[in-house]
Amino acid sequence: MSKKTDVFKAKISEYLSLDNVFLFWKGRVALYAILKAIGIKEGDEVILPAFTCVVAVNPIIYLGAKPIYIDIEPDTFNIDPQKIENKITKRTKAIIAQNTFGLPANIDLILEIAKRNNIFVIEDCAHGFGGTYKGKKNGTVADAAFYSTQWNKPFSTGLGGIAVTTNSDMAEKLRKLEKKAIQPSFKETFLLKGLLNIREKLLSSNTYWVALKTYRFLSEKNLIIGSSQGYELEKPVMPPDFLKGFSDVQAEEGIKYFEKVNNEYKIDKLISHRKKIASLYKKIIIDLGFEPPFEPDYTDHTYLRFPLLVKDRNKFFRLAQDNKIELGDWFLSPIHPITSNFEFWYYRYGENPISEYASKHIVNLPTHSKINEDFIDKVYEFLKKNKDEIIGCYLTENLIREET
Repeated sequence: MSKKTDVFKAKISEYLSLDNVFLFWKGRVALYAILKAIGIKEGDEVILPAFTCVVAVNPIIYLGAKPIYIDIEPDTFNIDPQKIENKITKRTKAIIAQNTFGLPANIDLILEIAKRNNIFVIEDCAHGFGGTYKGKKNGTVADAAFYSTQWNKPFSTGLGGIAVTTNSDMAEKLRKLEKKAIQPSFKETFLLKGLLNIREKLLSSNTYWVALKTYRFLSEKNLIIGSSQGYELEKPVMPPDFLKGFSDVQAEEGIKYFEKVNNEYKIDKLISHRKKIASLYKKIIIDLGFEPPFEPDYTDHTYLRFPLLVKDRNKFFRLAQDNKIELGDWFLSPIHPITSNFEFWYYRYGENPISEYASKHIVNLPTHSKINEDFIDKVYEFLKKNKDEIIGCYLTENLIREET
């Protein structure tokens, strides 16, 4: 590890009040390292929500294990703890609890289930860095957690993954894996630095749709360093250089978010901004006659994205693009962005009706630092004009029954 990565690691450790912090090239690599440290091997099973990203599924399969999908709660979009225990077998070794859009799952209930069955709990905090669960920082409650610092995450180093644990045995294994990880090449870090500069100077709501399509096309063709490379979307086969470490370029970018101004971290200012933008969206939603997103009393929701359900998503995307409204598509399917060959990822369509309904109808509004009140005004006019296309901000069992 270099001096810069050591500094960044120390910043994360201080912020989370955790000693065991480990850095990797991407969040999915951090998850892979955690699974390997747990001892996940061929024939094991790992439980996770059926409303996730394929890159959280791939590391399970890379280790020869099988993902077991659990349907989500209709109001939180998080894994439903009530449906976990029936899926536990003697082969179950871990449960992954995702923070969807920044909202943590009901970790205490999941930990109770895990303790009864002697299995590990991993928090997927790719969306949830900086938020809290019952006053504790997301990722500090379960046996282990991983964070993503890629584009569109709570804070971005372009690419990046952080693994943390409260388990000393697991920490020692993660330390060895961190040391074993190969270092990113000069070409990779050079391209990453260029993408960071382009993103900072050129990306705005006006350029969003063109930039998004271009970036995803180039990523799928493996022509640039993307959040998801083409090979990850074709079939879950682990590339030889998957276990990759953190670079100075990422560390230098990450350190900026943990500088203090008036005794407040920059990352906390960004989270406050997201919550402020979410509060303005809530006012719009209420004004239009809908209920805002559900927030359990155990959490401080950081709103990485603001969820919205619509009747016809493709139509809604077209309308948003025509009106230059930035709009996200998390999650296009129960294992985003996969829309075919689900069997490669052990997913059987039809088994998780709530997740499948949500993945057909959900869109999300941005809350990042470039979103201002002028954009909010545009969103208000856009949603008001297209009110008949909106379902609401969370699901009910009746909505799902009506469609099925």
